[in-house]
Amino acid sequence: MPQIPEKIHELTVGQLAARSGAAVSALHFYEAKGLISSRRTPGNQRRYTRDTLRRVAFVRAAQRVGIPLATIREALAELPEERTPTRDDWARLSEAWRSELDQRIKQLNRLRDHLTECIGCGCLSLATCVLSNPDDVFGEHLSGSRLLVERPPGGQRRASRGRGQQPEPEECC
Repeated sequence: MPQIPEKIHELTVGQLAARSGAAVSALHFYEAKGLISSRRTPGNQRRYTRDTLRRVAFVRAAQRVGIPLATIREALAELPEERTPTRDDWARLSEAWRSELDQRIKQLNRLRDHLTECIGCGCLSLATCVLSNPDDVFGEHLSGSRLLVERPPGGQRRASRGRGQQPEPEECC
């Protein structure tokens, strides 16, 4: 990992990319999304403060555990712009994200456990399909895997709506 001398207080995008391991395009994307910021030189080149290294590490760690960029941006917005996220910041924010991650893990485990059964049925029936119909939202009233587009007597097409404004599926089997 390239070392950057302590006397350098601002980094070019190339230096930031080399030190953080993030691609230059990713850094530009992070900046466009408001996750990091830079100043522009008179020659219109980006310059990042050294604390941006920690912010990029924070963003990448949060992304690795599945936190959406919008949530990461909200978390970073709580921190003063010039302050580097600390271990305490990470602990506080990761605790807040824990229940969301636990819910995703639960959902992914359920999908994994039922994937073979679902595809094995041949029709992905909404009455029983864990992938198309998690928690059996449609099961009380509907079944099937395709959306039904009804044709009223006048021939005009109109999409059916079921409970909660969900499209009604067509019987498939």
